[in-house]
Amino acid sequence: MLAVMSYDLYVAICSPLLYNVIMTDKDCFSLILGVYIIGLVCAFVHTGCLFRIHYCKFYVINHYFCDIFSLLKLSCSNTYANKLLILIFSVINILVPSLTILNSIFIIDIHSTKGKSKAVSTCSSHILAVAVFFGSAAYVYLQPSSVSSMDHKKVSFVFYTIIVPMLNPLIYSLRNKDVTVAIKYSSEQK
Repeated sequence: MLAVMSYDLYVAICSPLLYNVIMTDKDCFSLILGVYIIGLVCAFVHTGCLFRIHYCKFYVINHYFCDIFSLLKLSCSNTYANKLLILIFSVINILVPSLTILNSIFIIDIHSTKGKSKAVSTCSSHILAVAVFFGSAAYVYLQPSSVSSMDHKKVSFVFYTIIVPMLNPLIYSLRNKDVTVAIKYSSEQK
């Protein structure tokens, strides 16, 4: 979804007069539908692969929510295919949107200094949100299981699932002039 938002920003910055022609309702619907289809395919594949493994250990999940890593810890069968799928889908779901976003940011061709500064101010909050989200996702899902313990992953998951979504409204509100003036005013009073 962040890659779709990035493409939307790219079209709005590079072709503001043609935005309504390029980003029709049908195109927006197709982009969002594509994101949901990719998410559903990944979820169904993971769920199908979880049905083939046998659980013989304790039926208490050592986590604060039912994540695939904690379910694989309960298994007594071979989970190599599941871990390989996690790696493949994580690389696809992290690298493809990240590269799409970086590509849409770096190919912006604006010649005026004022235009470049407006583009950077428009994209800066999105870049920060993307970096925090995909950086924490990469840390959680692309880290080898031999490197971290389940307790270490719990802390990472709390950051990834709770802290990052709480930061998004703050990050995106920094573009609002009233919010930035209020922050400057409150920092000057201290």
